[in-house]
Amino acid sequence: MLQPGLILQNRYQLDRPLGKTTGRQTWLAQDLSLRSPEPVVVKLLALGDSMEWDDLKLFEREALVLQQLNHPQIPKYRDSFTVEDRLFWFGLVQDYLPGESLKQLLQQGRHFSEDEVRQIATSLLELLSYLHELSPPVLHRDIKPSNVLLGEDSHLYLVDFGAVQNRAAAEGTTFTVVGTYGYAPMEQFGGRAVPASDLYGLGATLIHLVTGLPPNELPQKELRIQFADRVSLEPGFEQWISRLVEPDVGDRFQTAREALVALQYQPPKPVYRTEPAPSRTSPPVQSVVETRSFVAPTGADIQVQQSPDHLLIRLPGAGLWQLLFFIPIAIVLIIFGQQFSSILPAFLASFPAAPLVVLLVVVLLTAMTYWEFLPTFAEFDRGRYYIYKRPFGWLISIDTGPTSAIEDVFQTLKTFGSGKSRYRARVVVLQTGQVEVCLGKGLNEENCRWLVRVIQTWLRLK
Repeated sequence: MLQPGLILQNRYQLDRPLGKTTGRQTWLAQDLSLRSPEPVVVKLLALGDSMEWDDLKLFEREALVLQQLNHPQIPKYRDSFTVEDRLFWFGLVQDYLPGESLKQLLQQGRHFSEDEVRQIATSLLELLSYLHELSPPVLHRDIKPSNVLLGEDSHLYLVDFGAVQNRAAAEGTTFTVVGTYGYAPMEQFGGRAVPASDLYGLGATLIHLVTGLPPNELPQKELRIQFADRVSLEPGFEQWISRLVEPDVGDRFQTAREALVALQYQPPKPVYRTEPAPSRTSPPVQSVVETRSFVAPTGADIQVQQSPDHLLIRLPGAGLWQLLFFIPIAIVLIIFGQQFSSILPAFLASFPAAPLVVLLVVVLLTAMTYWEFLPTFAEFDRGRYYIYKRPFGWLISIDTGPTSAIEDVFQTLKTFGSGKSRYRARVVVLQTGQVEVCLGKGLNEENCRWLVRVIQTWLRLK
């Protein structure tokens, strides 16, 4: 019988139970194999009449997946074993992280502000981006307040990977129904979980935080959770949460990365505020994501937000002076139009599609001009970097690659255009092997130097 003081594997001394259900127990224990014993969490699954075969498969999968994960917001895998004590037990050992779950904080009457909920969402989306961008993707499939831990260090952690999926279900195969009612989407109960399924769990968790009620206790209309009348949120944030929990998986954000970008540009809210220090009974959730905002030295419209694991830069589009690039093109078109007007009737008779060609040229020139005036976004995390623009709200990638591939960041003068339209502009360059990615075309030298320092410091290149 498992009890405090019992030593398993001549190594793990059970301290106190953390949770217990039929056939399962979770204990706080001490790892005695170390010179200075450390607390660990020991999860145990009993092999007996009450255990389903699928329970063992999920337990083994959890151990296998945890061994392959390496992220500061996921408790590290330490060991797995079997032990016989009246029953045959399977054991899994992870690091112990002191803190309280969001569910415990809610039960204590904790109220979360909109800023706190935004930052919780940001932190979890960065973690989900890591999981979902692995190959194959890792789906948690049970995101809910009880599985999100606010550590004593004020950082968020995702725990309990007992429902994890690391391979897509094959057609015609049987599957195990996992997840928690109210937090799991319909497709998951049909064995068809995808990355957007975890986003549903995140959205349901956020709804619980902003309303104080579990999603299954809120009314529904056409399978949509009705929560807007119970909260006072910025409309953009409310709509963003609503999209996370759309019943149809196709109506949600499809990736954590997409949801993160959409959250950060509503536009982003300032994070640092002058507030009294939080009381000891109210953990400082606002430091979950230590986001800093910066202002470029000479007032250029550059926006920078960074945390230890994320850097986001918004660079302004082309200035009016860069319209000079299009002046030679416009002059050529005017001259061509004057010469062409005298033969236009005969030309239209022999080439009826000419107006469409002219329209196409005008559309292309307009699109080129519009593209140049759009701001550029440069986003970095510890895994990848992304350079993109957002025309009409759509995300169009310019370049992406592993963050580790960035060898240097520097500023220089580059030549753009061709012929009489050639011009030189200062840019910031990300050097990745033989490829140079240019940012901030047209910034002055001082702003380029400042931007280089920001990126180099975050990347720890200097």
